[in-house]
Amino acid sequence: MTRRPRRNHTPVFKAKVALAAIKGEKTLAELAQQFDVHANQITQWRSQLPEGAADVFGGEARPEPTAPTVDVKTLHAKIGQLTLENDFLEGALSKAGLLSAKR
Repeated sequence: MTRRPRRNHTPVFKAKVALAAIKGEKTLAELAQQFDVHANQITQWRSQLPEGAADVFGGEARPEPTAPTVDVKTLHAKIGQLTLENDFLEGALSKAGLLSAKR
């Protein structure tokens, strides 16, 4: 008996199978054969559907992912340091004649 490679089902497919299972028009065995998934998987999706259905109709608002806080003071210090280094290197290269005056 050969093993089938792992399959990833789309959320739309999962919802379709779960709705068919909730309707109850066919048995789990028939649905498993029709959609080519295991009956245990259909049972799992069927139990997950009521939990996620509230989100469709604006259930609990999910908190917005917060952006990591940025230390502005540290960034300004780094900008100042890099500006100072660029000015120094520009002056040194100009004196050595390696930097054109077209900048």
